[in-house]
Amino acid sequence: MNRLGDALRAWRDRLDPAEVGLAHGTRRRVPGLRRAELATAAGISVEYVVRLEQGRVATPSAQVCSALARALQLSDDEYAHLLRLAGHSADPGRIPRIIPASMFRIMDQLAAQPVAVYDAVWQLLYGNPLFAATFGQDALGGAEDSNVLVWQFLGELPRVRQSPSEREAFEESLIADLRATSSRYPGDPDVEALIAKLSRSPRFRELWGRGAVGGHESALKRVEHPEVGDIALLSSILTTEGSLRLVVFTPQPGTDARSKLDLLGAVGLQTMSATRK
Repeated sequence: MNRLGDALRAWRDRLDPAEVGLAHGTRRRVPGLRRAELATAAGISVEYVVRLEQGRVATPSAQVCSALARALQLSDDEYAHLLRLAGHSADPGRIPRIIPASMFRIMDQLAAQPVAVYDAVWQLLYGNPLFAATFGQDALGGAEDSNVLVWQFLGELPRVRQSPSEREAFEESLIADLRATSSRYPGDPDVEALIAKLSRSPRFRELWGRGAVGGHESALKRVEHPEVGDIALLSSILTTEGSLRLVVFTPQPGTDARSKLDLLGAVGLQTMSATRK
């Protein structure tokens, strides 16, 4: 049985193209959205949509599920059902990954700022168009490479540059936050797997061994953008009761970051993100 594929097709078929801004003029042999239209709305490839509907993807990431739920205009209950079908169990002992519709409504009002949502272990679930234009499509990543902790300790944060003191403070804050999360979700295998993966990093092992517990609430970001130059941002993190992290990036005072974000908002979403897959 391909319950995930069946559900995606049913949700796609029921959606009026006009509700997502598509013109009525095009003749359609079937109701609802075409696969290519869903792919565009969700920011994924049409080939991936085909594989999902045919049951050839074992476990789509929570990030992909979030994008599909947004594009298909699913209710919170339907979104929870999608996550369960995709293998992300809605278990009280597991890290929540459902972005409620109310949070999307808030993010819609923050379209002039880069905005992202992460789960409790800093796995990216959603980034708005200006987030993608600012940090690049690599920042959206996939199931394995869109985790801030993995980027920081095993790779490199896309387009973000840090001074030694900024890097030290950022890493200490992240690890203290991860330890707090590990105590809130002691039985979640995703937390255990992430810690095991990060343990390949000597720096992670050093910080983890200190046993610090805390929360990550803000950070300075210096984005090296290939078209508009450096953008100085301040990230403010708001944590929901369900452990989701809403991150809003605002211009650092006294810099030209506002004008550069406005430029990206005006033209970057069309031309500077032309490499979107």
